[in-house]
Amino acid sequence: MKSRATGIFEMAMIRRVTHAYEETLALAAKFAKVLKRGDMVCLFGDLGSGKTAFVKGMAQGLNIAPEHVHSPTFTLMNIYEGKVPVYHFDLYRISVADLGGLGYEEFFYGNGITVVEWSERLEELLPKDHWHVTLTHAGDDKREIRVTVQGKSLKARLAKVKL
Repeated sequence: MKSRATGIFEMAMIRRVTHAYEETLALAAKFAKVLKRGDMVCLFGDLGSGKTAFVKGMAQGLNIAPEHVHSPTFTLMNIYEGKVPVYHFDLYRISVADLGGLGYEEFFYGNGITVVEWSERLEELLPKDHWHVTLTHAGDDKREIRVTVQGKSLKARLAKVKL
């Protein structure tokens, strides 16, 4: 099946529009192929914008069964074991002050890939180098997905992303 995902490549941003849940999963799976141990993916978007779906697609791209991925809204973090562990945080219900006692540094700067939903809540804890993924409703099942990076070390890798 041919993908209907469309978009443009800009200097420091990739923008795509997906037209169905399955396209969002496929796009995220492709994105995950460029991730490395120690990477942090910060997700931004309103409720229902597709953040957890994006994480499911990333898991698929990292050879982790997407059906194991669930939003950790009430548990704060899920760990998905694979070739590279994925640490999936959801900060919807907590503040930056709450993170201090959780030992977040072990995961944010650990040996896996960290994915954080509601990253805007990280404030000053947002790492200098990170992938910045914004998901926005674009009507019906459409989602606009914008990928940018923060930090010099990731800019070269962003240029290699083929979505």
